[in-house]
Amino acid sequence: MAIKSAILLAFATSVILVLVTSIDAGDIAIYWGQNSDEGTLAETCATRNYDFVNLAFLPTFGNGQTPMINLAGHCDPYSNGCTNLSSDIKSCQAQGIKVILSLGGGAGSYYLASSDDARHVATYLWNNFLGGQSASRPFGDAILDGIDFDIEGGTNQHWDDLAKYLSGYSQRSKKVYLTAAPQCPFPDAWVGGALKTGLFDYVWVQFYNNPQCEYIDGDITNLEQAWKQWTTDVPATKIFLGLPASPEAAGSGFIPVSDLTSQVLPAIKGSVMYGGVMLWSKYYDDQTGYSSAIKNDV
Repeated sequence: MAIKSAILLAFATSVILVLVTSIDAGDIAIYWGQNSDEGTLAETCATRNYDFVNLAFLPTFGNGQTPMINLAGHCDPYSNGCTNLSSDIKSCQAQGIKVILSLGGGAGSYYLASSDDARHVATYLWNNFLGGQSASRPFGDAILDGIDFDIEGGTNQHWDDLAKYLSGYSQRSKKVYLTAAPQCPFPDAWVGGALKTGLFDYVWVQFYNNPQCEYIDGDITNLEQAWKQWTTDVPATKIFLGLPASPEAAGSGFIPVSDLTSQVLPAIKGSVMYGGVMLWSKYYDDQTGYSSAIKNDV
């Protein structure tokens, strides 16, 4: 009887450890597409370091413009040359990695002129990148997992409308994940209003290029205060800590691996909203091996 009890106790302990480990485990999101020297999308996913890959970017859309993707030197959308990515996208998804199209970016020509304009853009995204149908799908027949709002220009109007229209498509056969990459000063100047809708699944907040809410030289105070505000006031599924993967990847905000694992992550992982870490970008991650170095701690 004592042996049986000991076995049951050992089993219960192992189950608890597994549960604690899985609850504590975060994901890593990466941006890919803005440097031809960062490897292919298939190679990116084959590292098994990432759980989300944001394809960067669709920087031209809205206000009647013909939408156009820009994946730097990876492929030429003007000659329909990005359809070759279809097999790469499917390869990533077969490994359980979500592949998401990122709208906007730091440089682009985009804004939504009206709610009706937002509806037109949502329809375009559904038919050309998600579960709809179009004769001119830039990535061929691959169906992306969602849309990322990396809005850093234009206006702050009607992004909530776009989120609502895209969310409406989730009622069909495949969920449309909505993600966003706001700056860490709260609320974000561009998508702060859209985030209030509660429709976003994952929000990777950019804790860089914003000294007022970054980790700076051993001081976690500003970052921790901003993190608490984001995780308290934004109705999302999970919040991610967005970081540059190397000192060269941003003007400021790089956190050395040892500081991240010993100081920053222990301070923020206690939040039930903690989802993991987002990195800009695959090219810079290749230079430093940042994701590999932090993966077991995230």
